[in-house]
Amino acid sequence: MVLECSTIGSAHGHGRAFADRVRIVQKGQMTSLPKGGNNVSDDRRILRELAHQWAAIARKDRNAEKLRLHRAVNDLEPVRPVVLIDELPWHEMNIDDMLTLRCQDEVLRSVEWQFRTVIYRDQFMPADMIVPPYVSLPKVIRSTGIGVTVEEDIRVTDAANPIISHDYKDILRSDEDLAHLQDPVITYDAAETQRRYQLVGEMIGDIVPLRITGIPYFSVTTWDDISRYRGVNQLLMDLMDRPDFSHRVVRRITDIYLAQLEQYESLGLFDHDPQSLHCTPIHTSDLPRPGDAEDARTRRHIWGRGTAQIFASVSKRMHAEFDIEYMKETVGQCGLVYYGCCEPLDTKMDIVEQIPNLRKVGVTPWADVNRATEAIQDKYVVSAKPNPAAVAVERLDVDHLRQEIGEILAAVKRNNCACDIVLKDISTCRQRPENIFQWEQTVMEMVQGM
Repeated sequence: MVLECSTIGSAHGHGRAFADRVRIVQKGQMTSLPKGGNNVSDDRRILRELAHQWAAIARKDRNAEKLRLHRAVNDLEPVRPVVLIDELPWHEMNIDDMLTLRCQDEVLRSVEWQFRTVIYRDQFMPADMIVPPYVSLPKVIRSTGIGVTVEEDIRVTDAANPIISHDYKDILRSDEDLAHLQDPVITYDAAETQRRYQLVGEMIGDIVPLRITGIPYFSVTTWDDISRYRGVNQLLMDLMDRPDFSHRVVRRITDIYLAQLEQYESLGLFDHDPQSLHCTPIHTSDLPRPGDAEDARTRRHIWGRGTAQIFASVSKRMHAEFDIEYMKETVGQCGLVYYGCCEPLDTKMDIVEQIPNLRKVGVTPWADVNRATEAIQDKYVVSAKPNPAAVAVERLDVDHLRQEIGEILAAVKRNNCACDIVLKDISTCRQRPENIFQWEQTVMEMVQGM
């Protein structure tokens, strides 16, 4: 299997792909071969070839260096900002079939995808990626659901793109509708988890260690959920016209999250060595640790992550009343908290920092980074999100990118902020993955030059 492409050197030791050697997956085309034709021995050969490449990446000294950078940022003792790239338009980025899945077994395909994306990132856009010294096999966790199902109309403009448009129906219009909501029952399928572990281990366990992994952090997205059950317009109108009912809705969804949290703890589902906090660094020295490495993690030992993206358009008072107060009950019980995503919080930091154990705050492209960093100072981590539209163009505007990143770097330096910079929510790169590669090269050069 050929994993090479035409490159030119970069300042931090990897190459850039150019159009004459790039084969992009076209509209409607999947990054996998048709089912049929392979057998178990083929799957074993494919996975072992990839495992050797992955293991070589995991053994690189830079992983230890990157781990120190990640931990320093989250410990509020930064060396420099950490740069990461996530939520990629993989359907537009398949160079020389590097992302084409060939295994037939679904479990093996998930491991194959893990291998292929790490190998790809390592070659073209590693940024400050960490590759741990093991392959993750997630625990098989099942849920009965909460008693209702999203009802929606969708619009698809690109069949290969998972990013689509949604028109959600209001299925929580009354107290009678709320009565249909129920606490989910969470179960851990240990037998199926072990079956998968044995299956993969027999194929590649002599090349790279395997590890069964759990839930990395406790995520609470109450109002994102409610928007899918109610629709955006009705949700926002009811905050004004039916505030008591809106409180009953958020109260019920919050109680569902708390029921999940209790079950996650009782079943020992939180992970011992999580690797990502929703696209951002997760490593820190400041979370308490259980007495033994294998003791179950509780809410005190993990990060909580909360957001209310739909509240970008509500007042500070309403944001505090309908979200922050409830976040105190959920993520506020966790050892450390990361709050915010696409909603601008630069004018709301005084209510955000009411959440107990707050450590990291999302700074969206729609926030004023200067105002945000002035409020955050050295108290919390700035998780800066540059505009992903920068790579959704025919050709990357490097001058404009340098201006955008330069403003972030100047603001965090001026206000003594710890910072991670995460390019995410990338719906498209216009079939030009080199835009993302060049973004990574440019930003890495800038942060390394601080």
